[in-house]
Amino acid sequence: MILRNNAASYLTSVDYDKAIPIHIISPDTIEQWIETLDPLQSKWVRNNHFKADKNEILTLSNVDGDISAVAMGIGANDENFLSVSTDPWLLAPLIKKIPQGTYRLVGEENMKLPAIGWALAQYQFDRYMNKKSDQRLLLALQDEQQKAEAETIINAIILVRDLINTPTCDMGPSHLSDVTKELAACYGATFTETVGDDLLIKGYNSIHAVGKAASNQPRLLDMTWGRLDAPKITLVGKGVCFDTGGLDIKSSSGMRIMKKDMGGAAHTLGLAKIIMEKELDVRLRLLIPAVENNIAGNAFRPGDIIRTYKGTTVEVDNTDAEGRLVLCDALALASEENPELILDFATLTGAARVAMGPTIVPFFTDGDDIAANLDHASRTENDPLWRMPLYTPYMPQLKSNSADLSNMGSGPFGGAIIAALFLKHFIKEPKKWVHFDVYAWNMNDQPGRPQGGEAMALRAVYAYLHDRFSKKP
Repeated sequence: MILRNNAASYLTSVDYDKAIPIHIISPDTIEQWIETLDPLQSKWVRNNHFKADKNEILTLSNVDGDISAVAMGIGANDENFLSVSTDPWLLAPLIKKIPQGTYRLVGEENMKLPAIGWALAQYQFDRYMNKKSDQRLLLALQDEQQKAEAETIINAIILVRDLINTPTCDMGPSHLSDVTKELAACYGATFTETVGDDLLIKGYNSIHAVGKAASNQPRLLDMTWGRLDAPKITLVGKGVCFDTGGLDIKSSSGMRIMKKDMGGAAHTLGLAKIIMEKELDVRLRLLIPAVENNIAGNAFRPGDIIRTYKGTTVEVDNTDAEGRLVLCDALALASEENPELILDFATLTGAARVAMGPTIVPFFTDGDDIAANLDHASRTENDPLWRMPLYTPYMPQLKSNSADLSNMGSGPFGGAIIAALFLKHFIKEPKKWVHFDVYAWNMNDQPGRPQGGEAMALRAVYAYLHDRFSKKP
């Protein structure tokens, strides 16, 4: 169920010329477009007072009454609008306003991003619904390569959304393990896992401490793929499948959507799927510490001190700052191989949302070249990222009187930076590491972005990886 490939249901390369044309119209081009229409259609446009305002939609019919074209307005002087080909959500408003059929976008050669938005606007998480919609609107593309690239991204984003939207009763640590095994099997990757008390034997004490109170045992998932001598990149995803907050329990409203706290793991699985499907020339490793932060008699407590995999001792100031605890063991393990690049994704802090809002993904790195290239990819893909500082003068806020570090800062400010600095301590070469603090959730419905789980920064990060690692020696 989880590894469904739905992109083929939304895109086609068959009968392009027979597809219903979609015309993107601005107030500046409307008169020129009307002149290309036959007299009856021209009259129809004027009688309906079509002005090409933003997201204004008008369908045109032929003499038989069948839909013959669609006009969509983009408005005038929208400072956020870049171009038709670079707006992934351009076509998304059409989906609920036009009938089932096969369509094509007129006058555009680069269709990858509009095609992605077209498909994602039809996404539904209907696993638990008895009544499922079978309506599909197809978008015809002439370029097979663009179609293939779009389909790869679409299927990865659908995977991320499905994983996050699935409730914890069906997406606990063992279920996340099953998905990773299935993904590994699909692409010929190697999978291992360390489960329960075996975590203690290997020194993954932080992962064990956070997850030991749950009946679904904590585990570290480890997948590898690619030729042995290729450049090594390691993805680390926070897999907290549910977060009660632990003994520092969250409010009921704060806990309501905490099934999404494995959103970082979902992102790394989606990104790994793209990397393997597109056969980037890398030695890929994926590490997911998968736990539930539950409450029971053996739950870890405020004031407990944990000896991490690196050997650093950490005093637990707050059990609701558990994400950095499970990540620190995985990041220290990742650093042992000294890979070319370590990328971690985590729904780590509310402070990141205060700073950036729910959509812009802050990232942290000491690698200036990596940051510059990620910024470029973000702009090219129209996938918002923003670099934040690893401001070392804040590091003393992680001081503990009883251990090497505390898992929380001593003050109320700069929480996203403090958390990133905590993670940085466990990285051997911070210039080769990037931390993404993702929200992984759409708060409200928008065209192409329904309320619920969401993949954020995935397109930009893959574009960066493709530019850097796509060429074989």
